[in-house]
Amino acid sequence: MKMGIVGATGEVGRTMIKVLEERGHDFEELRLFSSKRSAGTKLSFNSKIIKAEELTEKSMEEGFDYLLFSAGKDVSRKFAPIAAKHGSTVIDNSSAFRMDPDIPLVVPEINADVLKDYHGIVANPNCSTIQLVLALNPLHAVYKLKHVVVTTMQAVSGSGRKGINELKDEITKSSDPVVYPRKIAYNCVPQIGAFKENGFSEEEMKMINETRKIMDCTCVVDATTVRVPVIYGHSESVYAEFERNFSLNEVIKVFNKAPSIKVWKDYPTAIEVFGSDLSHVGRLRISNDGKALMFWNVADNVRVGAATNAVKILEYFLRNG
Repeated sequence: MKMGIVGATGEVGRTMIKVLEERGHDFEELRLFSSKRSAGTKLSFNSKIIKAEELTEKSMEEGFDYLLFSAGKDVSRKFAPIAAKHGSTVIDNSSAFRMDPDIPLVVPEINADVLKDYHGIVANPNCSTIQLVLALNPLHAVYKLKHVVVTTMQAVSGSGRKGINELKDEITKSSDPVVYPRKIAYNCVPQIGAFKENGFSEEEMKMINETRKIMDCTCVVDATTVRVPVIYGHSESVYAEFERNFSLNEVIKVFNKAPSIKVWKDYPTAIEVFGSDLSHVGRLRISNDGKALMFWNVADNVRVGAATNAVKILEYFLRNG
């Protein structure tokens, strides 16, 4: 099998390599691609050292069985269609194709069926969306989701290595912000991406639109997304109303049956879930008016929200030909 990773030297790309290795994958040929600046970087996979190559149109014309992309939407828009045209199945981690009605947006635990007999580009959802829908969908299947309000506290690794470096530089050097609109060190910034005409940010609209598409749901979604000075791990406060009645004990039973959910008796934190491939929930309670379920949701954003989900999509194709 001929396999490739585009953006292999970045934060998510390196984690994709790690997750593939951890889950026991090996390939007859594995090619790693990066920007011209990062070409030549040596990376390890199953004790083999592989040099990253500069991504070019010619390399994407070679034809791969599968390509994992994590190099940003501009790179994906340029190179993913070339690769798909030449027979490669592309699993893309950027926002470039997520809302294209002809391209599947996939969380395998929820809607892997849309991949049956499919070839071409597959979109990996937004990091904050994946952990949320993993928690909401089992409940939606039983109680039918009507309205969800989510407030996120998102780690700087969601912006890649540059976000991590900005936080560290602001702490150690008191530098001015470049990646974020305000200083992130010792601060919370309620803006991720540009604001739209409706007052919601780009990140908030991603969560709103992607949640509905993945779950094939007509529910109302409202989101406030906040960048916080945490390196790894997105946290979310969730308020969910359903059309059918529920009890807290029933909800816990539903969560416990879901394969990618871990229920905490108290609550998880970002530090505690680092390296986990599960979406963690805690602080389960019913709103004071009795209408909604409220809970705390935390996941490793680079794994659950990016690399591991992409690898799970790949695994679906490997199992189903």
